[in-house]
Amino acid sequence: MSFLRAARAARFDRMGPCRVVAALAIVLITALLTVSCGSNTVARNHSAYVSLPDDGSVLLVQVNSTTGALTQLAETPQVQGTSPTGLALLPSKKFLYAANSRANTISIFSVNSDGTLSLTGTPMPAGNGPNVAVIDPTGQYLLVTNNFSNDISVFQIDVTTGGLTQVGSTVPANANPTDIVFTHSGQFVYVTNPGIGMVSIFSFANGVLTQLPGLSPVFSGKGASALVVDNSDSFLYVANVTAINPAPNLSTGNISGFNIDSTSGALTLIQGSPFMSADGNGPSALAIDPAGQLVYAFTPGSSFSIWSFTINYASGTTNGSLVATTSSPFSLSAGGIFALFDPSGDYLFVGSNTGIAVYTYNQSSGSPSAVTGSPFALGTAPGKMVFLN
Repeated sequence: MSFLRAARAARFDRMGPCRVVAALAIVLITALLTVSCGSNTVARNHSAYVSLPDDGSVLLVQVNSTTGALTQLAETPQVQGTSPTGLALLPSKKFLYAANSRANTISIFSVNSDGTLSLTGTPMPAGNGPNVAVIDPTGQYLLVTNNFSNDISVFQIDVTTGGLTQVGSTVPANANPTDIVFTHSGQFVYVTNPGIGMVSIFSFANGVLTQLPGLSPVFSGKGASALVVDNSDSFLYVANVTAINPAPNLSTGNISGFNIDSTSGALTLIQGSPFMSADGNGPSALAIDPAGQLVYAFTPGSSFSIWSFTINYASGTTNGSLVATTSSPFSLSAGGIFALFDPSGDYLFVGSNTGIAVYTYNQSSGSPSAVTGSPFALGTAPGKMVFLN
């Protein structure tokens, strides 16, 4: 008999029959509640917001945790001439921000208890052509790339009201800044410049965004678009959608891999970069699985549209390199507007011109499989997607 079992037996020996029965009942009820709560956690559906630029609105959708199927729920009132594209959700999940690319403003929505959205106050002025929005890891600042005015707006967030206060002047970010990402530490910010095939590098502290002199921008590849940072803040990967690959593979599009200097944020090419799949069009969306082992790249169209790679974490010169998984690329209908995983890491979502494709994936092989009913039509092209829960 183990020490724990012996202690329990001695305890029950000192209790009367009624107290023993009562104690056993409490144990049984607790166990049932634990099983019940565990089941609810596993079966919990997810909710997400999707911007609809052509409709001038934001859509609330629900994801079935068992099947991955998408169900459209509520939509904010359509406001023509706004074209909401970028979305950013406060970590507290109390406020959602939408970058209105045509109106040059940022809309602030309060999140209701049922997930629906209510417009709060007057939209905040931004730069010309606000595109992608991101909140720093502390949840105190909102950054928005302005594609036409070639700069970045920085706002301080009032976490109680959701209000925004611009921090200083907009920060120059080279030509046509588009996608933007923080390192998980919040120390560095990387921005793509598709027109010149570059990546701009910034440090960030207390709301102050500073481009690194002499280190930024760095060349990535023609059409540099989406970018992602690995879970360890060691590597940055950039999708170069129109880059021409050298012989013998003359296909279009590849992925640049960079080492991130943990002190300065500087980028240096990983040996073997750029990385590509055997065939297919250039990728314009990237996602790293929650475990930080797989990189997925997505291209518009229906042929050879999903690339899958494993990240090489071996020490030495190959550290951070991408290795194409078996059977990659995969001839599955996808798209290249955005790509992200749900909070549980069970499903992968990809935006296309007609809606959203949903996939499961094999953690070992990297092979994706479309869920039943995918792709899910929205009636219009989505802009960005963020998960509420």
